Amino acid sequence: MNLSIILYAGPFRMWIAGGIFLLSLLGSPSRAQAQQPEGENVAQQAFRLPLPVNEVVLKFHALDLHGLPVNDLKRDEIRVFDNEQPARRIVSFDSVLDRPIRAGILIDTSESMQRALPQDKILAERFVQRIFRQASDQAFVMDFGYSSEFAQSWTNNPHTLSMSVQNVQAGRMNPLGGTAIFDTIFRACLYGFGKIGPASSSNFILLFSDGEDNASHATVEEVLNACQKSNTAIYAFHIPPPPGRDSLGPMTLAELASRSGGSVFSAVDSEDAIWQDLRTIESEIRNQYRLVYDPVRLNHDGAFHRIAILPPPRVTSISVRSGYYAPSQ
Repeated sequence: MNLSIILYAGPFRMWIAGGIFLLSLLGSPSRAQAQQPEGENVAQQAFRLPLPVNEVVLKFHALDLHGLPVNDLKRDEIRVFDNEQPARRIVSFDSVLDRPIRAGILIDTSESMQRALPQDKILAERFVQRIFRQASDQAFVMDFGYSSEFAQSWTNNPHTLSMSVQNVQAGRMNPLGGTAIFDTIFRACLYGFGKIGPASSSNFILLFSDGEDNASHATVEEVLNACQKSNTAIYAFHIPPPPGRDSLGPMTLAELASRSGGSVFSAVDSEDAIWQDLRTIESEIRNQYRLVYDPVRLNHDGAFHRIAILPPPRVTSISVRSGYYAPSQ
């Protein structure tokens, strides 16, 4: 059986504080605050109960040989491995279909992306116009270069989102040269997705960038840890570098996407191909399995745990994060 697995793991059922030293470096939300989504009211928050620390929450998406979603998996068809050891027990296993989404639209406006910015804005608007649902979904917009800001806080209004995307300008976030992708994603997870419950929605970042980062204070590991805590996958649309120019950008985007449970797509494909890419993102984000398990051993040492899911033969692809960090105390 040819089984392709993109590995990942969801957050603990307890929030773990992290990245504190980065707060002074990355700053607080500016211009438009990343306010709490309108659907996240006090009544919903009142029903978020403390849950056991040693239970790990995992969300994943399954496809068959033809690339179609498999939405009828049963608990006894799945095996979970934590650091190569079978999970002690699966606490719960549920299929969640047609789930509301929470999206962060992150647009790179640095010098290296000026030629691609008009196309990126078109793709971002296409997502808002064709995939976004005003009745159930929420999104925010950030633009970034050397620095970053929330151009639009959480909203369910597609017109407001489209206007925010249109108003993004090249170079405005570049008081100094350079691009800080890692810092921007960290801020999006902390100030954007950090304001909503990790189990209340399907969260993802829609990133438009060439992947070149030369100005961040945050590291890849810190960014992925922030994604894990906020249960946020990264889906990126990539503009290839000019011919003859070497770039680590594609590798950076591939790592961010694969380890967070997302994917990378080309921003220069045909209109039909891009529409299919957007539909793929929607299918993976809206239709997911949620699995909670107890690992055999979980020391509170901050160590990284790799996760693997072994599905039945009728499943040929699993999209799931690569792992999680144990609590440090």
